[in-house]
Amino acid sequence: MPQAAEERRSTATTIRPEPPVLNVPNQLTLARFVLALVLFGLIALEYWGWCLIVFCVAAFTDWLDGYIARLHNITSTLGRNLDPLVDKLLMCGCYIFLLPLGTKQGWLMPWMVTVVVGREMVITSLRSYMESAGARFGADWLGKLKMGLQCAAVIAIFLELISQGTWPEALGFARGWLPWLRDGLIYAMLASTLLSGLQYLWRAALLYRESA
Repeated sequence: MPQAAEERRSTATTIRPEPPVLNVPNQLTLARFVLALVLFGLIALEYWGWCLIVFCVAAFTDWLDGYIARLHNITSTLGRNLDPLVDKLLMCGCYIFLLPLGTKQGWLMPWMVTVVVGREMVITSLRSYMESAGARFGADWLGKLKMGLQCAAVIAIFLELISQGTWPEALGFARGWLPWLRDGLIYAMLASTLLSGLQYLWRAALLYRESA
């Protein structure tokens, strides 16, 4: 009888209750969603200085919610699904809203945005299917590098657009090399986006082969 009671206590301690829906990481994710909507409006109005500030704050909340979740071991079903979805909305939305101006000036083409958006759609669907089958399909170092380069490219784009307007004289030297930095980061972002997408497809094919 004491042994049975001990087993019940052991089982109870191993089952962690689902944290509150509006925990701090999820609140930060929702704040990033609101910031993304604000950012899209600022891009449409061409307020590039504010675009840079809002985007950097949104990117910081992406790092912060993950840090808090790991620090306090806060994991929830909503957070696991909402966080990557908002990240993709933020990044894909930025490139889509910047496309008309980028096409006009020649530094962002429709095929580039198609690569970014298409990769996210395919991999999101694939990850959902594989995880529903019980396979772990989280982001690895190449996926994190892709996300970092996508953010860096957007920041470089905003900086270069700011330099076309009223740039502080103390930073005027940057006007010469900012277009090169912007273009280099865009192509590095595209390369990492393609490579990480191919890596996910390869992992999915191996998992499918093992299960078959």
